[in-house]
Amino acid sequence: MSLLEIKNLTKRFSGLVAVNNVSLSIDEGEILGLIGPNGAGKTTLFHSVCGFHNPEEGSVKYNNEEIKGKKPEFICKKGIARTFQIVQPFGNLTLLENVIVGAFNRVKSFKRAEAIALEQLTYIGMDSKAYTRMKDLTFPEQKKVEVARALATQPKVLFLDEVMSGLNPSEVNEFIELIKDIRDRGISIFFIEHLMSAVMALSDRIAVMHLGEKIAEGNPEEVMKNKTVVEAYLGEEVSC
Repeated sequence: MSLLEIKNLTKRFSGLVAVNNVSLSIDEGEILGLIGPNGAGKTTLFHSVCGFHNPEEGSVKYNNEEIKGKKPEFICKKGIARTFQIVQPFGNLTLLENVIVGAFNRVKSFKRAEAIALEQLTYIGMDSKAYTRMKDLTFPEQKKVEVARALATQPKVLFLDEVMSGLNPSEVNEFIELIKDIRDRGISIFFIEHLMSAVMALSDRIAVMHLGEKIAEGNPEEVMKNKTVVEAYLGEEVSC
């Protein structure tokens, strides 16, 4: 049985069908990459699974429990955390305070939340800046702290929305290793990314969306050679 199972999910905005009858599943310890052109419906799919949109049709089951239409905080408590395409820090709060917000998803004690937050900042190598304000960080540093905040919720599935966009090659490699290590800690990963080198380095499977629909799914080699994917998104086959 899959840890997360999405079946025939559909999300409409007035006359626009942003996600059309999409089915996907994620197993424990798996990294699933989601690719496709801008406007394909990838982030809308994330929003629909994580409770930020209420899909009109379909099913989302986590540990065989239906969660479609539930509030984001309910879904987060169940064990699904996410980052956002546009980093959303609390700019005037410190790194530690930002991550404490995530820790309160699981614990009520401030001291325990603080300990969890510091543990996650240490894990991403940012504990030396724990009392720095978020707005004083660089863009890549803010992205790392957002991952730490998501991890502080103690998820079983982590959704990452273009977490490597805007990073230089060295920073990308650092994130690739971080994501692999997160998976090795027993957390399944579902990520959106346009950087194909990262997608190929990380993905156990890849799903492809175009115009709101899933047009392909499979292992990286299969997907990169799929003619429909090449025509809709890649433009040319990617070396595996």
